Amino acid sequence: MTDREPYSPGPASGAEVRKQGEKWTLILVRELSHPPEKVWQALTDPAHLREWAPFDVDGSLGEVGIVKLTWIGTPTPIETKVTRADAPKVLEYGDTRWELEASGDGTRLTLWHDIDRRFISMGAAGWHIGFDVLDRLLRGNPIGRLAGGEAMSFAGWQRLNAEYAKQFGIKAPSWPPRAAQNS
Repeated sequence: MTDREPYSPGPASGAEVRKQGEKWTLILVRELSHPPEKVWQALTDPAHLREWAPFDVDGSLGEVGIVKLTWIGTPTPIETKVTRADAPKVLEYGDTRWELEASGDGTRLTLWHDIDRRFISMGAAGWHIGFDVLDRLLRGNPIGRLAGGEAMSFAGWQRLNAEYAKQFGIKAPSWPPRAAQNS
């Protein structure tokens, strides 16, 4: 891991929300200057995921099957089914879908993530930072994973949470919750 001091996320961008009742889908798009094959490896290989993703897995996401996925900050792994792994174009598992599209010399990476509407701006802020960490990892300038509680205590995450909430027309959830602030 290298020094994060110079890292500051850019403004909230490249996100939209699709609403179907209580089910909301967060859609984030990021242009990366790396070929789809390199991005695919970072999305599917457990060693690469440990460097940037907000979860760990016990096996490759690059093959259809069952893996145990553990979100950072949660103690219990979730048995997750990889339902589609069409390298290096489409990856689907659990409530997450990734699409990789060649774009010039790089990749247009699109994430669809079903998320509880109460946490949509928080999820957007977290994935935004995750994409930044991923991009730096692929460029050979890793800054280390920044996820879960560590990300939420990061000033850039707080700003992004507020910016995405405004963009989505919702009230930003306060973090930490008031009960935790008073203890």
